[in-house]
Amino acid sequence: MTKINCFGDICPVPILKINKELPKVPPGETLEVVCDHSCVVESIRDKFQHCDVTIEEVMNGVWEIKITKN
Repeated sequence: MTKINCFGDICPVPILKINKELPKVPPGETLEVVCDHSCVVESIRDKFQHCDVTIEEVMNGVWEIKITKN
């Protein structure tokens, strides 16, 4: 599983990082993003509707987002 650390990054930086890494991920595999800004969560939810997206707030204000490529 490929992981991207987006702590401290605000939009659009995490989206740009995901757009760079997601094409490298084979179909059926997962890209994990860890972030600490709620705007990133909303942007990912909107932008990557064509993928399976799982969002979990693992600590107050910290999210693990798993994007599985179809």
